[in-house]
This record gives sequence, structure tokens and C-alpha cells, in this order.
Amino acid sequence: MSTINLAEISSKLESSNSKDRLLALVSLREVEAQDAVPLIKKVLNDEMLPVRSMAVFALGVKKTDECMPILVKLLETDPDYGIRADAAGALGYLRDIRAFEALVRAFYEDTEWLVRFSAAVSLGNLGDIRAKQVLLEALHSCETVLQQAAISALGEIKAEDCIEEILVFAQSDDWLIRQRLAQSLGNFNTEKCISALKFLAKDANSQVSQAANYSLDKILFNS
Repeated sequence: MSTINLAEISSKLESSNSKDRLLALVSLREVEAQDAVPLIKKVLNDEMLPVRSMAVFALGVKKTDECMPILVKLLETDPDYGIRADAAGALGYLRDIRAFEALVRAFYEDTEWLVRFSAAVSLGNLGDIRAKQVLLEALHSCETVLQQAAISALGEIKAEDCIEEILVFAQSDDWLIRQRLAQSLGNFNTEKCISALKFLAKDANSQVSQAANYSLDKILFNS
């Protein structure tokens, strides 16, 4: 992208119209990370929450050495729980293992369920087996959304010794939990998982059955 276009985007990011700033952030999709990040940083403290939220998300997509420390600081110190949740999610997109400790702290210490949910999801994205204990705590929480995140993430980190604990949710009344389970089981090629997936493939909810069939195909393809 030319310097002229980058200058135009930079100017729009300083516009008094929040719509201009949002559209400028959208236009950064086609910009290389090293050029995009300095522009994204201009609106990280924007007065409009949607602009800030999009900027935080963008830091998870445009990976440079600056992004992780910025996101960790937002996760740990921002007064808005929505931004903290966005930062946790963006750290998952970066897939930088150095974010592991910050995400674990957020799960244990943040009082907002949305932040804890995002931290659990991102721990799965990192694919680090060290997250197993944290995710088991999420699995056994009383909050359905945390259970959903944990079921997915335990599959992503391939915690095979936790299969029995997630299989309990095959009979859940919540179809979203059953769907997450069907997706998660696709990461394990075991007889119990295949049996459970065949059971879920007959689920009355079409999204659950589709997810189960997809996972069965995935296991077969990778065998």
C-alpha cells in the first residue's frame, strides 16, 4: 500500500467522526503488520468503546513484537471489562506462548465472567498442555459459558486424560455444550470418542449432529 493511502488512513483515524475511525481500522486489513500497528495504536485509547474494541482485536491479527506487551497491559489494567476480554481474545489470536501466564492470571483473578471466558478460549488457542488444570476448573464451574470454553479448549490442547470428564456433557440439556463437545472430540482418535461422536451424530439438534459428523470425518482423514 502506498504512503499516500497510509496517510489518508492516519488522517481518518484522527477524524472527529467515530464512523470514519472505524472504517479506517477496517481498511487496515490489507496493510502489512509493521505499517498497521503504529496506526492502530493511535486509537487504543479512543473515547468510543467500539473503536477501542476493534483496535484491540486488530492487534491480535497484525502481529509484531509490540502487540503482545500492549495486549497484556490492557488485559491486566484496563478499567473496562469488555476491553480486557477483547485483549484476552486477541492474545489467543497471536498464539504467542509468552501470553500463557497473563491469561492464567486473568482467569483466576478477574471477577468478570466475560474476561475469564476469553482467557479460557485463548488458553486453548495457545495449545499448551499446561493449561489443563485451569481449564478443568472452568469445566467444573457453575457458569455454562465457561464450561463451553473449557470443553473446546481441552480438545485444542489435546488433553487426552480429560476425555472422561468432558464426555459427561454428552447428555447436557444445552445444545451449545453438546456442539462444543462434538467439536472437541474431533481432536481425539480413541474408541470412546468415536463412540460418543456417533451418538452425537444422531442428536436432534442439527448443529450438534453436523459438528459430530465433521469430527468423525476429521478423525478418519487423520487416521
